[in-house]
Amino acid sequence: MRKKSISSLSNSKNNIQLKRTLGAFDLVMLGVGAIIGTGIFILPGTVAALHAGPAIVYSFIIAAIVCSFAAMCYSEFASSVPVTGSAYTYSYIVFGEVVAWIVAWALVLEYGLAAASVATGWSAYFVSLLEGFQIFIPVALTGPYNPDEGTFINLPAMIIVLALALLLTFGLQESNRLNKIMVFIKVSVILLFLIVGVFYVTPDNWQPFMPFGWDGVFTGAALVFFAFLGFDAVSSAAEEVKNPQRNMPIGIIGSLLVCTALYVAVSLVLTGMVSYKHLNVSDPVSFAMELVNQNWIAGFISLGAIAGMITVILVLLYGGTRLLFALGRDQLLPGFMSHVSKNRNTPVISTWIFSILIAICAGLLPLSQLAEMANMGTLLAFTIVSIGVIFLRKDKSAPQSGFRVPLFPVIPIVSFILCIFLITKLSVDTLLASGVWFFIGLVIYFSYGRSRSHMNKR
Repeated sequence: MRKKSISSLSNSKNNIQLKRTLGAFDLVMLGVGAIIGTGIFILPGTVAALHAGPAIVYSFIIAAIVCSFAAMCYSEFASSVPVTGSAYTYSYIVFGEVVAWIVAWALVLEYGLAAASVATGWSAYFVSLLEGFQIFIPVALTGPYNPDEGTFINLPAMIIVLALALLLTFGLQESNRLNKIMVFIKVSVILLFLIVGVFYVTPDNWQPFMPFGWDGVFTGAALVFFAFLGFDAVSSAAEEVKNPQRNMPIGIIGSLLVCTALYVAVSLVLTGMVSYKHLNVSDPVSFAMELVNQNWIAGFISLGAIAGMITVILVLLYGGTRLLFALGRDQLLPGFMSHVSKNRNTPVISTWIFSILIAICAGLLPLSQLAEMANMGTLLAFTIVSIGVIFLRKDKSAPQSGFRVPLFPVIPIVSFILCIFLITKLSVDTLLASGVWFFIGLVIYFSYGRSRSHMNKR
């Protein structure tokens, strides 16, 4: 239960420090890049068809409220402790090393599974796009290992992960340029869908608005929570942000507001264009445009989905690599994880280790069914950060300037309760699998990290 002080964190990063290059707009773009991907191009259709109906709008709003409360807590931490590591570092300060390790292990689960599953989805869209140009990749190289379907390895998924890893090794500024271009493309495509689609909305499709009742709405909220994965990765950039006390809250909360508005708008137009009963398809947004004979827009939407998924993978890889960097710096993992290149000042080793593991998973494993486990990792991190803010306020060494959670301590407590509530909505299989993952993490901590930790040496 040994804890770090805020002052020791500030001193310890003097030896291995990342370069501060990001402003508030960069952070908002980073957040939008992380959040808008599969969540807006796939989830609104499948969740509406199976769980919430047109009331999926409420599901997105509920998930956004939970995220916004957690985002405020993240913002206060990021403003007070502008050090890389996200929820892991925050937990180290207020709860101690073993809780911090569990949170880090949960975030590895979140970033890893989410990045691999998005890469798999990107591969499907990419292969479909190539086929439109009469370019065909052998079936054996287009899917995870499944001899019955003739697939052995998902080569495009592996290539996109490794290509983005290479980009990350050149530095965050270079990666951020690509992210901004891709964000512009996918937001433009989404706005095109909204502008054209609103003319095909039939209000009768919104009846009944809540066919599955409130239980379906809450189940939908637990599922669409996956659509908001990634905004917490913005807090991983704290050590590379100029004026973090001002810019971190703007980046975290700003990106969440932009994405929530787009999710709600797309859900309303989508369920207004097509009855929710027909939306259980892999590409509901393109499907809706094809039904109204707007095939050229459907093609643009597929392009936007490809661009959108690239930015999601990029930011999730970024969050995971910075987490391994922080663990290596604290010696909870081998110290070489925290080595940075002399020329680019980026953690090259941790970037490649994390990315190669994700590429292998994306190439060989069908990870779509594991999205709930990614949700589990996120919700656990949100839970601990939410309650942790209350303890941070009691720390007299914490800076008194910067962002402060309003209506304290009501919002942190409500955020904690809501996160626990959404965890209970996950399936029993997910909870059991997550339990096995955390058990493995504890074995690694007690057999390696506890005795080698910098805190242990002190």
